[in-house]
Amino acid sequence: MASPILRFKKVQSVRPGSFVRMVESHGKWAESLTEEKFRTEASEIGGQLREKGFVDPIVAKCFSLIREAAVRTTGKRHFDVQLIGGRVLLHGMIAEMETGEGKTLTATLPAATAALAGVPVHIITVNDYLADRDARWMSPIYNLLGLKVGTIVHGLEPSARRAAYGANITYCTNKEVAFDYLKDRIVLGRETGRAGLQVERLYEKRPRVDRLLLRGLHFAIVDEADSVLVDEARTPLIISGADDNASSERETCLTALALAADMVPNRDFTIESSSRSAKLLPAGLEKIENASVTLGGVWKRRHWREQLVTQALSAQYLYLDGKQYLIKDGKIQIIDEYTGRVMADRSWEHGLHQMIEVKEGCTMSKRTQPLARISYQRFFRRYLWLSGMTGTAHEVAGELWSTYKLATARIPTNKPSRRLRWPTQIHANEAEKWQAIVSRISEMHLNGRPVLVGTRSVRASEHLSNLLTERDLPNQLLNARQDVIEAMIVAEAGQPGRITVATNMAGRGTDIVLGPKVAELGGLHVIATELHEARRIDRQLYGRCGRQGDPGTCEAIVSAEDELQRSHSKGIWKMLARAAAARKQGLPSPLRGFNLRVAQRSAERLHRRMRRDLLKIDEHLDATLAFSGRPE
Repeated sequence: MASPILRFKKVQSVRPGSFVRMVESHGKWAESLTEEKFRTEASEIGGQLREKGFVDPIVAKCFSLIREAAVRTTGKRHFDVQLIGGRVLLHGMIAEMETGEGKTLTATLPAATAALAGVPVHIITVNDYLADRDARWMSPIYNLLGLKVGTIVHGLEPSARRAAYGANITYCTNKEVAFDYLKDRIVLGRETGRAGLQVERLYEKRPRVDRLLLRGLHFAIVDEADSVLVDEARTPLIISGADDNASSERETCLTALALAADMVPNRDFTIESSSRSAKLLPAGLEKIENASVTLGGVWKRRHWREQLVTQALSAQYLYLDGKQYLIKDGKIQIIDEYTGRVMADRSWEHGLHQMIEVKEGCTMSKRTQPLARISYQRFFRRYLWLSGMTGTAHEVAGELWSTYKLATARIPTNKPSRRLRWPTQIHANEAEKWQAIVSRISEMHLNGRPVLVGTRSVRASEHLSNLLTERDLPNQLLNARQDVIEAMIVAEAGQPGRITVATNMAGRGTDIVLGPKVAELGGLHVIATELHEARRIDRQLYGRCGRQGDPGTCEAIVSAEDELQRSHSKGIWKMLARAAAARKQGLPSPLRGFNLRVAQRSAERLHRRMRRDLLKIDEHLDATLAFSGRPE
């Protein structure tokens, strides 16, 4: 039997238009099938795929069957461009599809095709809500084809996880599947030989093979691939256990915070906002050394005392409530900087989390020691078959290829885009920026147009919401504090006169349907209050308007004091700030975009280098641990 996973790599030279016509040619056949006949035909096509591989004639027939299943069960029929996107995914590529083009439905085509061929499929998305929603929405399609669907969400018991991973198609989040993989690595240790594990069944009451959660990494379709494969790849995934020997005394942290509070910026230390780190200067090192004379324990060791104070400086200046974390139920909860969502049960390493807990007066958790770790880059490269879809990929197409060997294909839109991008406004300071934003929102609101405003932090979203309330402008606030009702708020953002203030990419994956007569007024208007460190994230925000041929407008209203410019424009922002202040208005067209381009590209280069360095460290660690015989 030919291996479908080897066959799929031979990308066919058939043009997309020819492939779509091939799918259409089977349309009447699929429509004529009775419900009982559906599963029989699906099973037969699966056998052909296993025998001959994923060649276009068989795939086209399979896509036609899946399209008909979608019509019968959900009332939705795959567009021609979705057929093209499904074919791209089946060939192990990244499909760049505009927001609102129906990526959820598109994924059913390659997922069902691979599953019918006997390949276990993971459809990976960015949060539990989307994983659960997409599984419920698409399950009727798979069920009609005789396929079983599983869902992995946070808090699921091991037995339920095994059952979900045992289904033909499993919907899950990137964090859940990666951590489950690490748990399996801990169970297996370095013994992964099939023969040894099977022999263990003969004498062990609960052999390791029965404790595994996954049944391998076969085919993954990654939704929001740029976010999962690139943005989140800057931080390694680590499973930790309690470390009883760690020095995690509250008094030690309090001492470090007191020493940090006594230091003067640019004399005793400097802050590197771009790399989010603090650096002690000679004067600061001398101050710590003098203070350690009267202190005992870890303060007698130079490396430990310097690390403690550095962490305390980072906690004081770089990690702030409402930006990097929230305090919920007396606990520090990390905010994902790319999605604006709280990351439950996650913590910073090397004692930083405990330092922030003490800073905020929270109950101090125990320090942990790593039991297993892996980077997203190395984890996803372990899939035998990998593909992804996103609305924004071309900016990182080179990195996706060099890291994952994933080529990128841009899929045309089903209807011509009517989205208009308005010129960016740059103001001298934040006060002027917020005034301009409120004025623009008021103008839109009076005209009856809905407005969606994106901010980069919880603090900024709440500040803007208060400004709007003071102006008697009713608004819906969406940030990490309201993540439970996120989808509901975003779904209503297109109603007449609605004002929605949201952090970053809150509601990503949720359709915004325009209310009555909103299209005639110009559609949804989107405002970015700060530009992100990656241009793709800005494009994702702008993509919330003008979906599926709807009208819509978007713009950025920023200031020379924004974090991006301060951290990454190498001093140019100061010159532009002075120019803007002198003119008492936004900068002229030749200058206003220059600083932003410099800052964003500088940030993108920095983060790209950080991801590359993390992968190198991860690969080195893996080789070192393999040599020593320790588990990853």
